[in-house]
Amino acid sequence: MPLIPPYVIPIAIVVIVIIVIFAAGYRKAPPDKAYIISGLRRKAKVVIGKASVKLPFFERCDILELALMSVDVRTAQAVPTADYINISVDAVVNVKISPDADTIARAQQNFLNKNVQYITQVAREVLEGNMREIVGQMRLEEMVSNRQAFADKVKQNADPDLRAMGLEIVSFNVQNFVDDNGIINDMGIDNTMQIKKKAAISKAEAERDIKIAQAEANRKANDARVDSETAIAERQNELAIKQAELKRAADIKQAEADAAYTIQQEEQRKTIEITTANANLAKQAKEVEIKAKEAEIKERALEAEVKKTAEAKKYAAQQQADAELYATQRNAEAKKYEDIQNAEAELEIKKNEAAAILVTAQNEAAAQKARAEAARFAAEQEAEGIRAKGLAEAEAVRAKALAEAEGLDKKAEAMRKMEEAAVLQMYFDKMPAVAEAIAKPLENIDKITMYGDGNASKLVKDITEATTQASSGLLDGLGIDLKSMVNSFVTGKAIAGGLNSVPDNVSSAAASAHPEQTDKATL
Repeated sequence: MPLIPPYVIPIAIVVIVIIVIFAAGYRKAPPDKAYIISGLRRKAKVVIGKASVKLPFFERCDILELALMSVDVRTAQAVPTADYINISVDAVVNVKISPDADTIARAQQNFLNKNVQYITQVAREVLEGNMREIVGQMRLEEMVSNRQAFADKVKQNADPDLRAMGLEIVSFNVQNFVDDNGIINDMGIDNTMQIKKKAAISKAEAERDIKIAQAEANRKANDARVDSETAIAERQNELAIKQAELKRAADIKQAEADAAYTIQQEEQRKTIEITTANANLAKQAKEVEIKAKEAEIKERALEAEVKKTAEAKKYAAQQQADAELYATQRNAEAKKYEDIQNAEAELEIKKNEAAAILVTAQNEAAAQKARAEAARFAAEQEAEGIRAKGLAEAEAVRAKALAEAEGLDKKAEAMRKMEEAAVLQMYFDKMPAVAEAIAKPLENIDKITMYGDGNASKLVKDITEATTQASSGLLDGLGIDLKSMVNSFVTGKAIAGGLNSVPDNVSSAAASAHPEQTDKATL
């Protein structure tokens, strides 16, 4: 037996020890569980769906459930909704521990080595609280009509709490809403009635559409029938027209054939008559020849006397035949001439009638032309008269305007030559009328009684002052300085011819109007 080397035994011992340690610490984690190996490591090792080895006595292996867990969440008591209706909610929620590192780390602290019942109980309490909270925030109709919205709100509200514990919501399904007062059932009845109402309306609308479609189809069918009957009538009308045209063509052909037959009969009759006449002539000629032969025989038989008689008879027969032929020819020519004369007479009558109509039309045209010429001449004469009258009136107006303008020019020239004297003349001519107008009211006064001395002179003074004020107002309104005008006029006249050459009416008027100026001029 060979000797074992001394180093083999220690190696075998070490190998055996390693195998034992490996066999004792070998762990193989399924996919729905997480093995948490902790001990010598600073951070626990998570093994999911694979194998690993832990050191015996130095490390430990804990289990964390990763399988999907179903949680039946029910409200223990009725919860009032946002519209104050007490309801109970039943929902089924699926939760699980997420395999990501952060969630595993939080779940290790809460659910390590815990069974599914414990985890679902914790999750149920959290979900029930959040579901009661969401029920109080929503209306019953909103929750019933949109369960998914309710589930999403509960899921969103509960997800942070569950994630803090290392859980996540996979699904949230509302099973049922229950109320003790039958409100949900009443809502269903209302929805049922609304659905029935909509169904009835839809049915009525569908029936209406069907009737409309049927009416439209009937109308189209009627239109098609009318169009078909119209087309048939048009075709029958075309057939009748075609038959009428064919009958007319047949009638024309028949008439042409009848006319041709009549013409042919006439031609045949004419040919027969000519042939008959030729035959008669030939017969007569044969008879003449026979008679000539007989006469010749008789002449030979009876000699001179019989010959003379035959020659006489022959001559008489020839004369008779010639006479009949000549008469026949003359009758034919006479009839032909008569027909020609009748045709020419009828043509001449028609020409005369046409000439008479033409002459009548020409006479009527000439008469209308004469009337038009007379009307045009009368219109031209009337227009000429109106033009002459207008020219005369315009000339009269122009002459009047020229005379007035000339009078105004002469008046202006005279006024320009008179200058200040003319103004003074007009002023002094109107002064008596002004004084008369001022004194006119005094004519209505029957009697004036005055008390005290000097009242009469005061009255005269008032009248004089009123006249002076009226004169001054008139002169001020016209912008005339009467004093300056009188002074310049008197001074100019005095220089030109002496004071004695001033007109009496001017000097007297100036003196009466402004005595103080007259006195100054005299001095």
